[in-house]
Amino acid sequence: MAATSLSYKYKTANILVKLIIINVAAFLLVYLGSFILNMSPQYFTRWFVLSDDFDTLLFRPWTLITYGFLHFGFLHILFNMLWLYWFGQFVLNLFTGKRLLTVYLLGALFGGLLFVVAYNLFPAFEQSRGFLIGASGAVTAIMVFIATYTPNTEVRIFTFTIKLWHIALFLFLLDLVRIPSSGNAGGLMAHVGGAIFGYIYAIQLAKGHDIGLWFENIMDWVANLFKPRSKKPFKTVHRTKRNTTATAKPNKDKSAHQKKVDGILDKIGKSGYESLTKAEKDFLFKAGKDD
Repeated sequence: MAATSLSYKYKTANILVKLIIINVAAFLLVYLGSFILNMSPQYFTRWFVLSDDFDTLLFRPWTLITYGFLHFGFLHILFNMLWLYWFGQFVLNLFTGKRLLTVYLLGALFGGLLFVVAYNLFPAFEQSRGFLIGASGAVTAIMVFIATYTPNTEVRIFTFTIKLWHIALFLFLLDLVRIPSSGNAGGLMAHVGGAIFGYIYAIQLAKGHDIGLWFENIMDWVANLFKPRSKKPFKTVHRTKRNTTATAKPNKDKSAHQKKVDGILDKIGKSGYESLTKAEKDFLFKAGKDD
């Protein structure tokens, strides 16, 4: 019973809550799985973390997305999910859940791409090789996206009232300043990649150009692959010869009668039975008896 209740709550939750649940579930799976199998989290998730090597990425292209759902540390996932929930609420106030998911996934994608490019093209990154995990790039994309689209939205922090673009600009500049000395230059490059994508997406959307529409279409196509196809039942049709001249008028009257019944049923579906007038109730009652 409890499992059924949890399943129902998950299905009815919005996409923001689902993203947080998926991230937390992945964290627990990695944490417990690596402990039970007595192996490092890095080795346990080797097929899903994003490598800085182009050759590895070529054979594991899905890691450009899957890395954005992996966290090895509690504080890492805690702060990412807090930022995701806070900025995600602003996005859902203006857009659909599908757009939030699009910004999240494409933010992770472009953040991951900049990470790989930086480690393979920029000499400063050659000394430290590694892999990338975490939702930071995706969350940064959401933060910059909404701060760019509605920059003057005000938020209250303690006794101060500041605008969204102030927060986004401060955090973005903080990431840039920390790249040379943080020891996590690759992760910060993913933040920058997500931020650039979020900014461009918001600017283009404000101009009427949805650059994420192609990705939404791909998501719809993938979702449709897993939807069960309902089989249409066979209908037995009995054909009888009739005098078309004699039956034309009754058929027309029956069609008008059925349209009226359908209209009343639609009204019940939208507003309830009590919304019907007395005449409509009487007509529906009489139609039911005639059937």
